[in-house]
Amino acid sequence: MANVEWHAEDVLVTLTGISRDDADAVFDVLHRCYRSDEAYAGLPEHMLEGHPVVWTSTFEVTPSRPEPEPTTLTAPITADLQGCPCQVEQMREVLARAFAIEERGRVAGDQERQMEVRLVSR
Repeated sequence: MANVEWHAEDVLVTLTGISRDDADAVFDVLHRCYRSDEAYAGLPEHMLEGHPVVWTSTFEVTPSRPEPEPTTLTAPITADLQGCPCQVEQMREVLARAFAIEERGRVAGDQERQMEVRLVSR
């Protein structure tokens, strides 16, 4: 396992059980806005039948960023965002500009927030 240094600005994004193309679409939007560890890069193109796939990457969420454009997905995606509450909310706003978004749940802690959102094409 790689040694990853965590910063207050970092938000961990996890996408589960979707196609590589849809994972790429979501991560491409976020890569245009934020720096990333690109942890999901280099993974297999196709999922193995009957095996869940988790796509994950960590993004450095900063206030200055380009505005994302609406992006098409082949199916709805559930994304889990985890990090500092301010940065999680900023990332949610960016995703809401690229996709139609429905918040599914939140867990708040002293220093961290976890949020689950459902993304669909606009």
